Amino acid sequence: MGHLVTLATCSLNQWALDFEGNCERIIESIRKAKAAGATLRVGPELEITGYGCLDAFLEGDTYLHSWEMFARIIDHPDCQDIVVDVGMPVRHRDCKWNCRVIFYNRKIILIRPKMWLANDGNYREMRHFTPWQRPREVEDYYLEQIVGKITGQYKVPFGDALISTRDTCLGLETCEELFTPNGPHIPYGLAGVEIFSNSSGSHHELRKLDTRINLITQATKLSGGIYLYANQQGCDGDRLYYDGCAMIVVNGNIVAQGSQFSLNDVEVVTATVDIEEVRTYRSSASRGMQASMQSPYVRLDLDTRLSRRDEDADPGYAPSETLKPRYHVPEEEIALGPACWLWDYLRRSGAAGYFIPLSGGIDSCATSIIVHSMCREVVKAVQEGNEQVIKDVRRLCAEPADSTWLPTTSQEVCK
Repeated sequence: MGHLVTLATCSLNQWALDFEGNCERIIESIRKAKAAGATLRVGPELEITGYGCLDAFLEGDTYLHSWEMFARIIDHPDCQDIVVDVGMPVRHRDCKWNCRVIFYNRKIILIRPKMWLANDGNYREMRHFTPWQRPREVEDYYLEQIVGKITGQYKVPFGDALISTRDTCLGLETCEELFTPNGPHIPYGLAGVEIFSNSSGSHHELRKLDTRINLITQATKLSGGIYLYANQQGCDGDRLYYDGCAMIVVNGNIVAQGSQFSLNDVEVVTATVDIEEVRTYRSSASRGMQASMQSPYVRLDLDTRLSRRDEDADPGYAPSETLKPRYHVPEEEIALGPACWLWDYLRRSGAAGYFIPLSGGIDSCATSIIVHSMCREVVKAVQEGNEQVIKDVRRLCAEPADSTWLPTTSQEVCK
């Protein structure tokens, strides 16, 4: 029996209510995950709509269009033969829920609503959504016709459940649930979950990444497990910048980490992990005693395996090596976060540039430096061959449609 599994998580630069564009980026991330050999792909929170839709989450059309895009994703030929975890809003029993929808080969396995909503700082999720307050309970969700015609299902499980494949068990968290004192990953781990996924819409604050990494590594260091963290990246239309940094952690050790600040629309992070390492890590007697007292969860069977079959294994297929966490110094965060936000706002607003009144004071000077930092990131992305950035910078610099011009210095972009 194989124990090696290749998993994928991602950071997507979504745009609020850009259903078509968001859908394309989701499909592209699934395509990249499959190309890397992954059997599970996890995406950011509310990735179909974009996280920052504000009161558009109170409108019925938002839910209708979300299901239309989901139908396109689940039926797409590139989205088959891989377990996919997609974030979207769902309306059920006339309540609105922040959900994860897990599917495999045109079949929905589970709709998992968020249990603990973020409602402090910049977050107002209680204004738009209802928390699921019935742990370990599942009920029926009656599917929209547009999706039911594709899946052949008319109802699917909705609630707090686990997913059992032939070779392992999956549990799902959503953003804020990781930050709570008694997060779902604790009882999930005691109930036998070996792979945890977390879809987030976590915005950038100075040194917040330190907190995130500490929480994820500590969660898996205590009880063992494989943790996949996905996050939105970029400005999706509001004041916030989501700072990505998708990562995969095994038993408290990072084995894959994405970028925190990037102009890429789709960034997929993959790692090969050994499930047997989790089982060995959990062999202590004290953990076994607590696990034996854990109340059972509903387990939904998924008739596939995430690991390779023995006959498909090759000598070069091995677990990913442990990495040291990558952090930016505070000065880099200040320079890069606002710069990436400025670029997203500029290219998506349709504006032709920024006008900066220079008084010579510290405020205008600092703003100018951040704009210059944006230009440096643009040139860097151009040199890396980012087609979307190349297209956008040519438009912003008033180049003709057939132009082959590429900026080589940040000064060229500033002009």
